[in-house]
Amino acid sequence: MDLTATTTIRKPAPEVYAFWRDLENLPTFMAHLDQVRTTGATTSHWSASAPFGKDLEWDAEIVDETPTEKIQWRSTGEAAVPNSGTVRFVPAPDGVSTEVHVALVYDLPGGAVGKAVAKYFGEEPHQLLDDDLRRLKQVLETGEVVRSDGAPWGKRAREEFPQRPAQPLSDAEVEKGAEA
Repeated sequence: MDLTATTTIRKPAPEVYAFWRDLENLPTFMAHLDQVRTTGATTSHWSASAPFGKDLEWDAEIVDETPTEKIQWRSTGEAAVPNSGTVRFVPAPDGVSTEVHVALVYDLPGGAVGKAVAKYFGEEPHQLLDDDLRRLKQVLETGEVVRSDGAPWGKRAREEFPQRPAQPLSDAEVEKGAEA
């Protein structure tokens, strides 16, 4: 599966790059990450929550890096979900902000069936990446992930209120609304 997403953050590229490069910051905005532990100059150990209450762990290495501009990585060893990706930090035309471009490639367990089941349960990968970048923007621009009264518990709330892309109501949902 290939995913891409972009956001613009009103901070200079060196600051956005430095925040991301400190890999232990990633769980502050990536909803499925529980922990990233740096194990060397370019190596790290990751643990994440997966759909259906599963936990995943893997090791990763940075394979290419241009300070303030790009970080490219890949999983190593026997990762349950082999993955790789690149994040680019591009100065925005306003001279103040940074465009963050993320490209991820990973093998979803169960292939197309796994993707369909995850999507059914509110774990649509494209939406999750967009949500992660929205939270990154919030963390860097305001210092925190903004929480609403309806979901004050952050990551725990995701289990109660799964997000999925907007779609029309089903016939059953329309009928249920008409009865109320």
